[in-house]
Amino acid sequence: MKRVAFVLTGVLLAGLLAVAVLRGFEAHPPRQATPAGSSNGSRKTDRRLEHAAPRSRSGIHKIRHVVIIMQENRSFDSYFGTFPGADGIPMADGVPTVCSPDPKTHTCVKPYHDTANRNAGGPHDTVDAIHDMDGGKMDGFEAEARLGRFRVCQNSNWLVCKTPSKPDVMGYHDWHEIPNYWAYARRFVLQDHMFDSVDSWSLPSRLSIVSGWSARCSKRGDPMSCKPALKAPFGATGHGKKPDYPWTDLTYLLHRYHVSWRYYVANGSQPDCDNNQMGCRPVSQRAGTPSIWNPLPQFDTVQHDRQLRDIAPLKDFYAAARKGRLPAVSWLTPSQTVSEHPPGLVTAGQTYVTRAINTIMRGPDWKSTAIFLAWDDWGGFYDHVQPPVVDGEGYGLRVPALVISPYAKQGYIDHQVLSFDAYLKFIEDDFLHGQRLNPKTDGRPDSRPDVRENEKILGNLADDFDFDQKPRSPVLLPLHPPYS
Repeated sequence: MKRVAFVLTGVLLAGLLAVAVLRGFEAHPPRQATPAGSSNGSRKTDRRLEHAAPRSRSGIHKIRHVVIIMQENRSFDSYFGTFPGADGIPMADGVPTVCSPDPKTHTCVKPYHDTANRNAGGPHDTVDAIHDMDGGKMDGFEAEARLGRFRVCQNSNWLVCKTPSKPDVMGYHDWHEIPNYWAYARRFVLQDHMFDSVDSWSLPSRLSIVSGWSARCSKRGDPMSCKPALKAPFGATGHGKKPDYPWTDLTYLLHRYHVSWRYYVANGSQPDCDNNQMGCRPVSQRAGTPSIWNPLPQFDTVQHDRQLRDIAPLKDFYAAARKGRLPAVSWLTPSQTVSEHPPGLVTAGQTYVTRAINTIMRGPDWKSTAIFLAWDDWGGFYDHVQPPVVDGEGYGLRVPALVISPYAKQGYIDHQVLSFDAYLKFIEDDFLHGQRLNPKTDGRPDSRPDVRENEKILGNLADDFDFDQKPRSPVLLPLHPPYS
């Protein structure tokens, strides 16, 4: 009898323990898996958690991997200004009805089809954006391009100065030069009102992409000492003038919620100049070196959370994509040669982007991935849409942007007003239970004046998906399509 009682008691305890574990599982479901090599878990545990209950996912949560591919310096009209159905270059009977005065030739230059593979573009700082927009007339591009080239090329011989001296900012490309980009737009989603988050150049734009803010701070390590800024210096300087970014960025929330991330950086030279000029000597870039396009190593949150290892070389992205080990959130940073930043070749950038997308599509994670492809600022190229007024920082001018996913709507043009803040919003809604980079609720106060993801004018990227549709098959494109 004692043995039977002991057995029954053991069974009862096991049952109670199972119920407790089940209730705990329901109250605290497993987080998104962290990738192999992360400090948050082993490879074996990560893969088990990641595939724990795929059938239970619905809506936006069918997306388990967000990959942000950010290229350089193209306006929407310069790439998709003639795309059917998009808010493109104003025309009548196929002839542009807009132009930009050229102070040297005393002519008003209309948009034209540019077949050149290498462009010069124009200056793209905040003051240049103001002059390009010219109070809403959107006609200052030619004059700014002339001035920007004069500043750079009068005493130097950079590659950009070897491009044709006539400004090319009113030129646009189409399916002849960028057939893969147009193919993605036809088969997935094109966003024709995506604006740079800030009215400025690459560094403040990149700061905004990872943190929703671009700021200047009076004290190192003090997130309450920061104020909005669009011009250098950014962050806090001192101690050798190395910048320090003390405000809160998205990786803080990702780490707090045990959501895996990687910031992949291509080895080579950085795409933009430290002084934001149109030309300069090459500056080396790699995952371990903070730079314009790699600001995360200088964010206090990344250092305090010991996540410098999550800033990785681009080759690690290809390995992860092939093996089905993509993190929940990835950023892809190109080198100059494949960035499309003038004077980089358009075709080189398209090949780089196509290779990255093809690799994802061939891998096991394609069926649960959303790829957000965009260009970080307008690069001085013409666009006819005046950005809306949001707050003291912008938005900036329109840039090309696409959504590529097995759940993306097919051949859909999204006319919502968007900015890169929409990427943060999507990630927060998908992986962070809707938590925002909000100093009142995120557990790490800073002095940001508003919560960019909550701006009323900002659209929702979830509208670009049909989560009820059958997941679409990969669309593999040639790495070197004909250039006509």
